Amino acid sequence: MSETLFKVTIDNIVIEVPAGTTILNAARKIGGEVAPPTMCYYSKLEGSGGKCRTCLVEVSKGSEKDPRPMPKLVASCRTTVMDGMEVKNITSERVLTARAGVVEFLLINHPLDCPICDQAGECYLQDLSYEHGADKSRFEFQKRTFKKVDLGDKIQLHMTRCILCYRCVLVANQLTNQREHGILDRGDHAQIATYIQKNLQNDFIGNIIDVCPVGALTDKTFRFKNRVWFTKPVDAHRDCNNPKCCGEVRLWMRGDEVYRVTGRIDEWGEVKDASNGKPGWICNECRFDKKKVSDWVIEGPTNVNRHSVISQGHYVNSVLPQETLPEVLNGRQPKLLMDIHNVSEVNKPNIELSALDRPAHSTDF
Repeated sequence: MSETLFKVTIDNIVIEVPAGTTILNAARKIGGEVAPPTMCYYSKLEGSGGKCRTCLVEVSKGSEKDPRPMPKLVASCRTTVMDGMEVKNITSERVLTARAGVVEFLLINHPLDCPICDQAGECYLQDLSYEHGADKSRFEFQKRTFKKVDLGDKIQLHMTRCILCYRCVLVANQLTNQREHGILDRGDHAQIATYIQKNLQNDFIGNIIDVCPVGALTDKTFRFKNRVWFTKPVDAHRDCNNPKCCGEVRLWMRGDEVYRVTGRIDEWGEVKDASNGKPGWICNECRFDKKKVSDWVIEGPTNVNRHSVISQGHYVNSVLPQETLPEVLNGRQPKLLMDIHNVSEVNKPNIELSALDRPAHSTDF
């Protein structure tokens, strides 16, 4: 029996999708700017979406049977399509105005930490504020602040940056054996916490770092070690002993050092499906303990979106300049005249920055 297909028009582009598809997923099939931005929706997590309101769209025509427009903007991640529905995203002034207002609310209590935040360069709130944010804030009161909390020896929570998207709570609910953290308090005092500062000890709890859209949950083994645009992402895999772990990861390297290990993230900021067809979640052993190149089978460089700041150090299909010294010296190779480490003491060869159990200091260079 063939499935029912609905014809939907999004920003004047017609597409056919199965019945029950949300407006957001229909727009993602078109891709590009037609797809609304999201900060809380995550297709691999049941019950996500409907909290951040950044994906609001205008439904100018409900369906062929009921062509009346919806009076208010709707959350595209929660609204399913109807046959003949017409949706406006970037072609609607109402949507753009509302999205700018949502971004302003998200940034009200958010600190200006981008110069020191480890999420900088791959932060979706950065992208959202760049596209829809104002050049200055109208908020004149004291911002909400929290102290940093260590959730174990591998994860740090910087609650001041949190936008309460609930993704990390859903990961703990659906991926781990027992959830140990959640949302405490209400309103302006709401926060992600373990109540009694209990450490998060679970084989898959490291995935909360990947799903966090901002810099609230960071990897302490990578914290302040390097900037993501100075590292090169490489796809790799290994045979993991954990049956729930796919073993397919992304290594972030600089030279021969592996600075951090993450899941493979797609263009929508979500973990990709593994080769076995299941979501590509990885265990803590792969994420935190396997930091040597010899631990992995390298597949090749990651295809980075050209709009990302990470692509500024693009190294695929690069052409090295031709060395001219051998030609000048009649084919002889130039001799090494001095060891720069002995002269300047820069980049000490006996120190691996990725192996340090603390942030790198000036004494390490």
